[in-house]
Amino acid sequence: MKRNIGISLIMIVSLFSFLLCSPAMGEEVKTLRMATTTSTDNTGLLDYLKPHFVKETGIDIQWVATGTGKALKLGENCDADVLLVHAPDAEKKYIADGFGVDRNVVMYNDFVIIGPASDPAGIKGKSVKEALNAVLNKNEKFVSRGDQSGTHKAEQKLWKESGLSVPDKESWYVQSGQGMLSTINMAAEMNGYTLTDRGTYIKYEDNMKGNPPLKILIEGDELLKNIYSVIVVNPAKCDNVKSDLAKVFSEWMSKLSTRKLITDFKLSGKQLFFISK
Repeated sequence: MKRNIGISLIMIVSLFSFLLCSPAMGEEVKTLRMATTTSTDNTGLLDYLKPHFVKETGIDIQWVATGTGKALKLGENCDADVLLVHAPDAEKKYIADGFGVDRNVVMYNDFVIIGPASDPAGIKGKSVKEALNAVLNKNEKFVSRGDQSGTHKAEQKLWKESGLSVPDKESWYVQSGQGMLSTINMAAEMNGYTLTDRGTYIKYEDNMKGNPPLKILIEGDELLKNIYSVIVVNPAKCDNVKSDLAKVFSEWMSKLSTRKLITDFKLSGKQLFFISK
């Protein structure tokens, strides 16, 4: 009998402890839905930041990583509360069209043009404009994301700013329709060139144990700066959007402590992202 009483007391204490540690009945778990670009996911930045955000705010965050064009569309369709993207021109249009509010520039890295060490088009050390003209003149393979991502939009802009049309009808210009790492691997298989953000290239370099078949050939050109922004999906367009949670995330990304987390984030000893001033 005493044994049964002891077991009952243990069960009661355990149940009481469980109730103390659990959310109140009917209390909604705060979960933020984010649509973001593949580079913030592939590099591991978001997995690195998430536990800090959850601990400080009590808000869980779930994300879908895709091209910036698709991320903006997810926001437009009310399937995300907040966006973390990197296509400034498209972002500004998105806000002008009324789909987003409070665009907050939070960080940047840069794009680089990579290609085989043999560099058949001879672009190493040239400006972006000279490099793209050389690729075109020699009909060397160039692999594009072709997916309306931030990187794809930046690449299209580079062709135009180089005085060229986007060569999307040329046989040497290949559109992968895939994410950045897959596009890099396709370019490597074709012994061709591609444009990538530096962070994803460092991840690729790490995957290749520091000896990747594709090397950075063009970097440092002012045209290659890659800016990331947080945008709150406009609650006036979407009744289900948790704009209050989205604003918490946007403000958190600009905190001094978060800025330090971002600049401290490294892969293979290399800094991937920098803070916008």
